[in-house]
Amino acid sequence: MNLDCFKAYDVRGKVPDALSPALALEIGFAYVKEFNIKTVVIGYDARLSSPDIYKSLAAGLQCAGANVVGIGMCGTEEIYHATAYMQENGVPFDGGIMVTGSHNPQDENGLKLVRENSIPISSDTGLLAIKERIIKGQQIPPNLTGSFIERSYRKEYIKKLLSYIDTATLAPFKIVANAGNGCAGLVLKELIPHLPFEIILVDETPDGTFPNGIPNPLLPENREKTARIVREQKADFGIAWDGDFDRCFFYDANGRFIEGYYIVGMLASALLKSQPHEKIVHDPRLTWNTIELVNEHGGINITSKSGHAFIKETMRKENALYGGEMSAHHYFRDFSYCDSGMLPWLLAAELLSVSKQSLASFVDARIKAYPCSGEINSKVENITGVLEKIENTYKNKAKIINKIDGISMEFEDWRFNVRASNTEPVLRLNVESRANEELMQEKTGELLTLIRG
Repeated sequence: MNLDCFKAYDVRGKVPDALSPALALEIGFAYVKEFNIKTVVIGYDARLSSPDIYKSLAAGLQCAGANVVGIGMCGTEEIYHATAYMQENGVPFDGGIMVTGSHNPQDENGLKLVRENSIPISSDTGLLAIKERIIKGQQIPPNLTGSFIERSYRKEYIKKLLSYIDTATLAPFKIVANAGNGCAGLVLKELIPHLPFEIILVDETPDGTFPNGIPNPLLPENREKTARIVREQKADFGIAWDGDFDRCFFYDANGRFIEGYYIVGMLASALLKSQPHEKIVHDPRLTWNTIELVNEHGGINITSKSGHAFIKETMRKENALYGGEMSAHHYFRDFSYCDSGMLPWLLAAELLSVSKQSLASFVDARIKAYPCSGEINSKVENITGVLEKIENTYKNKAKIINKIDGISMEFEDWRFNVRASNTEPVLRLNVESRANEELMQEKTGELLTLIRG
């Protein structure tokens, strides 16, 4: 059985070559045995392959003796919510599994696994142990000794989302919301009646053929549709999600795509206004804007390695209020330290309502103060050699060198981070400067020449 689909943070791969229903059954069985799971909640995204994987996963869990609650098609954060906050017959869940390919190509799928209280399971905390159980061979009995029932916790989840904001303070914004034919539309339709907004839904119907392209707003070619509709409708701002809506992306009233980096600073500022002196966790790729805003609002900066498992682990250890990554993952202590794609836009809408500012006015000054390259990916054969070349080129000039995640180097007026992908032969580069767009562009070009030869 091909087990290449076991990655650093989750299970992902092509269906059925790398991830098949048969393997999902094996994973479900091993998960129960490894973590002594009694009751587990599972769900799936809009992909065409998801229902079959979901059914086989449930069978594997049941064969191992677990009682399974299926909540059907949903977003990943609905699994996080149910695992952490819901109970079945008064019994808390021991874990949760989401079947999702997120923003990956149409022929791929995956599994995201958590333990009790939605503690993530990564390669360091059990995913490799599950893989080892499958490699050694498992004697899976033919009988389903555990139960399976269907439930919906969406009303409770909607109530949880609304508890984070004061709806009485919200302005009647016009908002374009592009669900990308993923699962976000299912939640939006139930959330909209509770809000004073005029929301223009785009591609809100889940459709695993993805007729309008894979739901991944990080791809520049996927941004124009949302941007165009924002301009045509004269909306106050726009939002778009990936397939399982655990990330959300913002557009201002001009249809300009806002880098997730600047949203991290904005949300940190908003949350610290009512809860000062709290800790804020961020990744090391782009930092200066976030650090400055957190300091200005009395918060404490904590840098963590990139990736949801690392951010969540750091947040739990530090009891941090909020965590943000430039990749548009936003994590909240009061959401079991998990990432949510719905809370960021609700909190942003509240912030803009109370401050009577536009999204553009909020971020313009920050973009000017700290212009950035955005993440630039380059395929590289000799990753170790290229990283050594970069380090040797700049180490004598750098004021600060940090290797918490790849290599970060800081100079007087600019800084960069370059790190290797966990899943492919790719180097990811981010560069920023202090109020000097020309310098940022110059150094970005300089580094890309080193990386690409």
